[in-house]
Amino acid sequence: MEYRAVIKKSGDWWIGWLIDLPGVNAQEKSRKKLIGSLKIGAEDMLNTRVEVKDEEELVRIEI
Repeated sequence: MEYRAVIKKSGDWWIGWLIDLPGVNAQEKSRKKLIGSLKIGAEDMLNTRVEVKDEEELVRIEI
């Protein structure tokens, strides 16, 4: 899977966030470490267990 990220250097730091997974963002001292942190953040978000109530249904949508 590929996700789009916005990254930029801000002073001594690299900062970035994933456009396709809101809430995944990172800040690191190097571009390489930033990309790695964004990958870990995406994996963590996608692997987070979601509690579904009785009247709700969890579905997967393929795009």
